[in-house]
Amino acid sequence: MVVCGAAAQLTGPCVRRVMRCNIFGGNALRSTGQRHLAGNDDSRRSASTLILLRHGKSIWNGDSARFTGWCDIPLTVQGRVEAVAAGQLLRSRGIKASSVCVAFASELERSHETCELALASMAGHEQETWSSERIRREWKLNERHYGCVQGRFKNDPDLVKEYGEETLVQWRRSLHGKPPPMDTSHPYYLPPPAPLTESLADCQRRVVSCWEESISNALFDEEDLPVPPDERTIMVVAHANTIRALMAHFDDVEEEQVPNLYVPNSVPILYDFCRATRKPVEEKLESAAGTSHARWMLSPENHHHVRKAISTGGMLTRALFDAMDTTRDGALCRTELEAGIRELLRPDAGPVARDCVVVDVAKKCAFEMSPEEYISYEEFERRTTEAYDEIRFMESLYEDDHEIGAWV
Repeated sequence: MVVCGAAAQLTGPCVRRVMRCNIFGGNALRSTGQRHLAGNDDSRRSASTLILLRHGKSIWNGDSARFTGWCDIPLTVQGRVEAVAAGQLLRSRGIKASSVCVAFASELERSHETCELALASMAGHEQETWSSERIRREWKLNERHYGCVQGRFKNDPDLVKEYGEETLVQWRRSLHGKPPPMDTSHPYYLPPPAPLTESLADCQRRVVSCWEESISNALFDEEDLPVPPDERTIMVVAHANTIRALMAHFDDVEEEQVPNLYVPNSVPILYDFCRATRKPVEEKLESAAGTSHARWMLSPENHHHVRKAISTGGMLTRALFDAMDTTRDGALCRTELEAGIRELLRPDAGPVARDCVVVDVAKKCAFEMSPEEYISYEEFERRTTEAYDEIRFMESLYEDDHEIGAWV
């Protein structure tokens, strides 16, 4: 995992405050949404782009979360706003509704509504450039089925009494664990093709089959779409576990790491594919679940959703680098870093951005650079990793002091 850290001189309680804050905030922290990596001749060729988007917040997400699964639960008002914001973000990065040849959604309404709202928002004032007819609904993109616990609160104390804490964690966080199947008397029973229960591995198999049989065909092979495959954009709006399954497939994530992939609501995740190989074209980036070709599209509106991904789904150092690399030449100069710092310190960037660890990292990097120096992404990653290691070391010292004080 690669996380930005602060300068080495931070000590004591300041370390604890900085470690808690979100390191991506403010107007400067945006992924470019570009199809290609600058400076890489092999990737300058055209590419087929896949956008993955988890639905907005539903009424069963949040503090009183339930095992939603195949229950057809609507979005909250916040969820609808998130879907619109995702579409606006994509449009602002040059991806308009007219460029999306096909959008895939699950059979569940929260997925379909998010898809419609995002596309309408991507169209802006050009509403005639999109149509709901472009949306194809696939039951194989439905959320993982939670068997007999589907519809129950995740924090229900009766569940712990009935099955035990360790078993519940294993159902949720392991690849092969699954709840007991529901029967036909269950209030949320659905007839086939709905399963009676699923593990994450079961869910992944059906989602990958959907990719192989439907989504990849639209991305690479269909001839009647308005954009040629080498320049085509396809969007998939689905659920946490189904998007996790696709990412694990694209990035060859090892089985034990698949549950560590974090998928936040309404944060666009982009993959560029080479049609000839049908593989992602961009270099892989380090994350807690191994490495990934994914590019997260960040904005001030969605940065709080990404906070958790720092520890479990990563790939965000690249987003920071891309945000500050204004010349798109694959290297950062001191001027670009200083401009990024000014963006972070703008009054409208919010207190999180102004207090953010990333400000200290950027200042440290800029201070150490000569006016003519350029640093690559690899060097930027190395310097931020060193800063993070310093923070971790200093926080441990602070915790030791705190423990000693508690015993005195």
